[in-house]
Amino acid sequence: MMSLLSPRRSIGRRAQDTTGPSIDALPRMRGATPLSSDDLTLSVLIPVYNEEQTIEFIVKQVRSVSVKKEIICVNDCSTDGTRAILDRLLAEGLINRLVHKDVNEGKGAAIRTALSISTGNVVIVQDADLEYDPADWPQMLQPIIEGKADAVFGSRFLSGPHRVLYFWHSVGNRLLTLASNVFTNLNLTDMETCYKAIRGDLARGLVLTSNRFGFEPEITARLAQQRVRIFEVPISYSGRTYAEGKKIGWRDGVAAIWHIIRFNLL
Repeated sequence: MMSLLSPRRSIGRRAQDTTGPSIDALPRMRGATPLSSDDLTLSVLIPVYNEEQTIEFIVKQVRSVSVKKEIICVNDCSTDGTRAILDRLLAEGLINRLVHKDVNEGKGAAIRTALSISTGNVVIVQDADLEYDPADWPQMLQPIIEGKADAVFGSRFLSGPHRVLYFWHSVGNRLLTLASNVFTNLNLTDMETCYKAIRGDLARGLVLTSNRFGFEPEITARLAQQRVRIFEVPISYSGRTYAEGKKIGWRDGVAAIWHIIRFNLL
């Protein structure tokens, strides 16, 4: 059960197949026509679980970015003060649509809920934990605006500034990306990134089923299977420690291996 409330030049690199016909040679069902800035509406999908310390700040960061946008928050049955803060932000007009879930289902399920009610011609997921900076959006959106890309991944491993934290998390992310690339035949550097800007019609047309952190390998596999044009651009990253509220752990990494196999082969 849940309740819905509502009141220059491109930068980056293309992630593509390394064998077979180039993606540019395939029929361009999506992304062929450039978007003007006036035509762009960005749907910002914010899954939220127990983020009372950060949610208001991140919403205000999102609103500060100079792009036409709708902000959709999905509260995944938070047990702290998150719900009351979100209700106030909605009443103040700082967010556009708000869903409260009665059962905690996971990040992937929250994103799917937000995606299903989005209307923008580009969508992006924004974590509520301050690890990703909305100031990176303009360079991510540029390849889509120019009609060169259908999806743009923000890579934490392409020379963007980042907080120095866990070595084994970095190793794990790179290994998961490598495993994903083996199955998708893409040359991504950061499959697990939260920042994936995708054309809205494309994103809403994907069949997605993951409830938890399997969302990232699933949506990457689905995009690869659609043979769309994917770019990567460098982004900044300020990871949290577990003391600061980081939720993903080693069990999620192990599960990600299964998700990579499942969504690419089964």
